[in-house]
Amino acid sequence: MSLFLNGCTGLKTELAIPENEMPTSFKDKTDTTNIADIQWKDYFVDPLLHELIDTAIKNNIDLQMALQRIEIARSSVRAATGALMPTMGLGVGTAIRRFGRYTMDGAGNSTTDITPGQTVPTNLPDLFVGLQSSWEVDIWGKLQNQRSSAMAKFLGSIEGTSFVVSNLVADVAIYYNELRALDNELEIIRQTLHTQYESLEVIELQKETGRATELAVELFKAQVLNTSILEKEVLQQITVTENHINFLLGRFPQPIERTKGEYFTDIPQEISSGVPSQLLANRPDVREAEFQIKASKFDLKVAKAAFFPTFNITASFGFQAFNPDFLFVAPASIAYTAVGTLVAPLINRNALQAQFHFAEANQLTAMYHYQKTILNAYVEVANELSNIHNLRKINALKKQQNKVLRQSVETSHLLYRYGRASYLEVLIAQRNALQSNLELINFAKQLRIAVVKVYKALGGGWK
Repeated sequence: MSLFLNGCTGLKTELAIPENEMPTSFKDKTDTTNIADIQWKDYFVDPLLHELIDTAIKNNIDLQMALQRIEIARSSVRAATGALMPTMGLGVGTAIRRFGRYTMDGAGNSTTDITPGQTVPTNLPDLFVGLQSSWEVDIWGKLQNQRSSAMAKFLGSIEGTSFVVSNLVADVAIYYNELRALDNELEIIRQTLHTQYESLEVIELQKETGRATELAVELFKAQVLNTSILEKEVLQQITVTENHINFLLGRFPQPIERTKGEYFTDIPQEISSGVPSQLLANRPDVREAEFQIKASKFDLKVAKAAFFPTFNITASFGFQAFNPDFLFVAPASIAYTAVGTLVAPLINRNALQAQFHFAEANQLTAMYHYQKTILNAYVEVANELSNIHNLRKINALKKQQNKVLRQSVETSHLLYRYGRASYLEVLIAQRNALQSNLELINFAKQLRIAVVKVYKALGGGWK
C-alpha cells in the first residue's frame, strides 16, 4: 500500500497559467458609476420595446432550453449528493439450488436433518425477504469533489442562462431600432418619390413646350423607377426584420407594433462605463467561465482519487428460509451479512492516467477560456465606447451636410425654372439629398445600436 500511494504523489492538482493584468480604467476614467447596474426596463424607455422584451423572455426558445440546462445541472447535484449516502432497498428473492451428491455440500446435506426426521431436500429452495444496503466510504474525497464539481456546473448554468437573457434583451432592442430606422427610410423614400413625380411632370410639360428634350424626360423617369425599386427593397427589409423579432419572441410572423417618429432624439452624452474590474461581477459569461474553472479543479481531484483504493461496505438483514412456512419464524429465520472490501486498481493504470491528463487539460482549457472571456469583454466595451464617441461626431457633421443638400434641392429647382441650372443639376441634387437622408438615418441607427451594445458589453440586461 505504501508503494502504491507513493506512486500517486506525482499527480499534481494545483495548476496555473500566466495571467494578463486587467487595465484599471476605460480611457483613464475612474468613476465606478456603471450603466450595467440599471435594469433594462429603466435603460430602455420605449414602452412598446418593453412589451416585446417581456414576450421574448417568456417565450424565447433558446432561453427555454437554457432553463432546462439548469434543471439538468440541478439533477446532477442531487445525484452527486445521493452518491455520498448509503443506498438501501427492500429485497425479495427466491432461488432453488441442487448440490452434486459427491461434493462437500451434497454429502453434508444428505446426512443433515433440517427438522427432526427431515433431511435437507435435494432440490433446495431459498427464499429471502429483507433490507439490502451498500455504501462507498469516501476516504479520499472523490464523491465530495464530484458533488462540488456538479454544484459549480449548476451555478455556471445559471450564469449561462443570465447571459442568454442579456443577449436576448440586446438583440430585441437592436432589431427594434433597425426596424424603426427602416420605417424612417421608407418615409424619406416616399417623400422623395413624391418630389420626383412632381419634377417629372414639370419636365414633361417643358418637353411639350420645347424647353426640354426627351432625354431629360427619360432620365427623370429612370430616377423615379430607381427610387421605386429602393422603396420595394426597404419594404422587404422591414418584413425580414419583423420576422427576426418574431423569431426571438418565439412566435410566427406577424406585424410588430413600434413607435413612429422621434428617431433623431439625442442619446445621453455620457455613457457611464465604470471600471474594468466590474466586468468580473457584471458579465454573466465571465462568471460562468469562473465556475467552469472551479468545476474543472474538482474534476481533476476526482481523476486523482481514482488511483487510490475504494472502500465499499455491503450489508443485508432479513428473513431467509427454504420453506415459506418458516420464513418469518424469529429468530431462527433471521439472516444478515456485513462485508467490507478495499479494492485498489493495479492493472490498466494507463486508462486512469489518460483520464487524469484529460481532466488536467480540461482545467487548463477552462483557465485560458476565462482569460479569453475577460479579454473579449474588455475589447467589446472599448470598441463600443470608441464607436459611440466617433458616431456622435459623424452624426453632427452629417446633419450639417443633410441641411445643405436639402437646400440644394430647392435651389436647383428654382434656378432651373429661371434657366440658370440644367436638369442634370436638378437630378444630381435630388439624388444626393436622398442619399444623405438615408445615410443620416443609418448613422443615427448605428449610434442607437452602439448604445445597446455597450450596455450589453458592460454586463447589463439580465437583471
